[in-house]
Amino acid sequence: MRALIVDDSRPIRRIESGILQELGFETTTADNGRQALEQLRSSTPPDVVLVDWNMPEMDGLEFIKAVRRDSRFAKVAVLMVTTETEPEQMMRALSAGADEYLMKPFQKESLIDKLRLVGVVA
Repeated sequence: MRALIVDDSRPIRRIESGILQELGFETTTADNGRQALEQLRSSTPPDVVLVDWNMPEMDGLEFIKAVRRDSRFAKVAVLMVTTETEPEQMMRALSAGADEYLMKPFQKESLIDKLRLVGVVA
């Protein structure tokens, strides 16, 4: 299984990568949505993408919209992992095409539960 982690925070990328690697995922990372899109377009799509909302260059919402417009990524599960806690923001992300939404800070088990919900972890 493969995962792409998109977050402008290096510590968050490390934490998420560590959890996913414990679950057997091969992980790659990107600092922002634009960099992540370039990676998606130039390699085999991952099984899941964890994406932050607030990032420079291209934020997570724009990234999700771009991913969902491209049929090559139709089967990629997308989790929005963010500090945005307003219900309206959650609805915007889900409407844009996020499969699940996880608020930071999160517990390891919460992330695993979300990965189960989208079907990438048993």
